[in-house]
Amino acid sequence: MRFVFKTDYAQDIRLAKHGGHVFWYSLLMVFLLAAPWLIAEYWLAQLTFILIYAIAGLGLMLLAGFTGQFSIGHAAFLGVGAYTQAVFTNMGFPFPFALAMAGMLSAAVGVVVGLPALRVKGIYLGIATIAFAFIVEEVFARWESVTGGNSGIHIKAPNLFGWELSSGEEFYFLCLVITVTVTLGILNLLRSSTGRAFVAIRDSEISAQSMGIHLARYKTLSFAISAALAGIAGALYAHKLQFISPDQFNIIQSIDLLLMVVIGGLGSVHGAFLGAIFLIAMPQLIAMTKDYLPAVIGQAPGLQSLVYGAVLIGFVLGEPLGLYGRWFKIRTYLQTFPFYRKGMFKRQKTFQKSDRLK
Repeated sequence: MRFVFKTDYAQDIRLAKHGGHVFWYSLLMVFLLAAPWLIAEYWLAQLTFILIYAIAGLGLMLLAGFTGQFSIGHAAFLGVGAYTQAVFTNMGFPFPFALAMAGMLSAAVGVVVGLPALRVKGIYLGIATIAFAFIVEEVFARWESVTGGNSGIHIKAPNLFGWELSSGEEFYFLCLVITVTVTLGILNLLRSSTGRAFVAIRDSEISAQSMGIHLARYKTLSFAISAALAGIAGALYAHKLQFISPDQFNIIQSIDLLLMVVIGGLGSVHGAFLGAIFLIAMPQLIAMTKDYLPAVIGQAPGLQSLVYGAVLIGFVLGEPLGLYGRWFKIRTYLQTFPFYRKGMFKRQKTFQKSDRLK
């Protein structure tokens, strides 16, 4: 059992709460830095995709997990960033400028989408974001002079002020640096007054408004930051694939992103990374187990969607806090043994707004 004695108010907002955090995160960083020399090229490519999806997951986690805004059209922001990066890179602009433009344009689009969030919420906001995603996908397909239409568009390797990152190892380190920077930015944002305002809006809009929080401003800001991160992830995604087309940013991609944060664990930064690992690892596991299944099941179309749906239902019913919630319970059990109480994490009644006003 670990005892953490707090003697300073600054300890409450430190990123590393104790020496164990410093040790394990340092060990993880050492592994990530040494990964190109430790694992095969194929698995390094999969690790790169995990980092890219983790950035998009952090953006959606900020919106859905910490602000409580529902979005089922997040692939549209991913596509805006990807096409912006492709256009500016093919025009000869350096990678940092193109990446900044991808993030800013995606944020601007996010502000436009965030405006309906001021009047609708819940499933109605989800419907609005789905409609937006369909519109954006159609724009990608019809604006052939810029996007190449359904034929898609190729993108050059990232050029970092004359240094072309053409190898998989170089691009991996680029994604690693951006992912670490984004993660630290999100952690510091959540510790600030803005992050606490996001959480207050998620918990109760009425209570947040009564405390002086401007709902319209913070909801729009949350959409903008979330869209900007999705745009940055889309830019890296385009460079990794070196080819993009409208069908890569359809409703299925949006559902995958939402599935990623739900299974990873809503309301936790760790959940974005665990969800990204799940999203990349699950197709690999399904492909490896197909040979051991009967032909009727293993060769059936839609097997992956069936497995995703079953896993999602299982987590919603059995573990609403996702993978991180399950790990948190296991860790708490080990840390408090033998004083662990069985009903420690029992879900309490969730009150509706009408109940709060009675």
